[in-house]
Amino acid sequence: MLPSNILRNLALCKQYLFYIMELNKQNYCIILAGGKGRRLWPCSRESMPKQFIDFFGVGRTQLQQTFDRFARILPKDNIIICTNREYAPIVRQQLKDLHEENIMIEPVNRGTAPTVAWANMRVCRRDINGMVVVTPSDQFVLNDDAFFQNMAEAFDFVAHHDQLLAMGVEPTRPEPGYGYIQKGEPTSDPDIYPVKSFTEKPERDFAKMFMESGEFLWNTGLIFANARYLNNCFRRLFPEVVNPLDEHLANFTIEREMAFVNEHYPSYPNLSIDQGVLERCEDVCVMRCDFGWADLGTWHAIYECKSKGEDDNVVIDSEVMMEDSHNNVIKLPKGRIGVINGLEGYIVAEEGNVLLICKKGDSSALVRKYVNEVQMKYGDDFI
Repeated sequence: MLPSNILRNLALCKQYLFYIMELNKQNYCIILAGGKGRRLWPCSRESMPKQFIDFFGVGRTQLQQTFDRFARILPKDNIIICTNREYAPIVRQQLKDLHEENIMIEPVNRGTAPTVAWANMRVCRRDINGMVVVTPSDQFVLNDDAFFQNMAEAFDFVAHHDQLLAMGVEPTRPEPGYGYIQKGEPTSDPDIYPVKSFTEKPERDFAKMFMESGEFLWNTGLIFANARYLNNCFRRLFPEVVNPLDEHLANFTIEREMAFVNEHYPSYPNLSIDQGVLERCEDVCVMRCDFGWADLGTWHAIYECKSKGEDDNVVIDSEVMMEDSHNNVIKLPKGRIGVINGLEGYIVAEEGNVLLICKKGDSSALVRKYVNEVQMKYGDDFI
């Protein structure tokens, strides 16, 4: 038999774990998975965007990895996926154990603000005292332990404050493809600041100024709030959306709710959660986090965040022979071998019927330009 002091410590550990699990039952996660991922074209296609791809050959798609990460810190039934009709079958296939009520399917694309308002109202009906985190489905997290610690601190903050809390990380380079959050004066919590401004995808010169000033953090897209306060924010900003939902859906079944949403959703404003809520609310804070983060939305960002191979080339789950080549990012389909000589600072990406070769630089604007031109000239089969 174990000594009494060890038994007592085990009992305390069990009580603590039970307490943590009970707290986590009030935490909810809304994963945004309806984007088209055009900045990673041609590997991210409209029929299969980046969040549904095992981009790095790790055995799980980016959506699945995001789901797995949050399933470690809160109940799976508390994770809601927001997507659209086109991608709903992919979500169901990739997250087979997820209950149908946890998949929110937009009738038409209306940005992330309306879908988060709708998902948060479903949280409110389940637990009006719940806490919510809204997250993109395609982020790179380097340090899971630090991530979980920051998440716990953020959930605790919004449990005790009627405020929106964005998550920011220190910039490591003047990245024009990211959003930036300007910090205000420090609060009593040394890692939480009031937000002075948001800037979405600045020019490189401005991004350099932001980084050098020390006043700005990268916007990770992670947003925390308690569900009641978030609902009140939406009610104040979009009364034409939230008030009818509040009035008519309190006792709706899922079938009646979907019928109501299908009828009214096309008239909702087309706004992102950043533009629709964060930039319009007065009481927004940002937490400085240290979990190692990257938005895997552009070729240039992938190059910057992934470990470089020989000669500073980033080869993504591909078979490549390279000689006298430097600072490139390469992604080829399975079964292809790339032989590359004398290439400097390029993206080489192939998928299906499209091969892209272009200067790496600030690639997002270039890729967007080519997507539009190819679509106009050759049609949707190449997009």
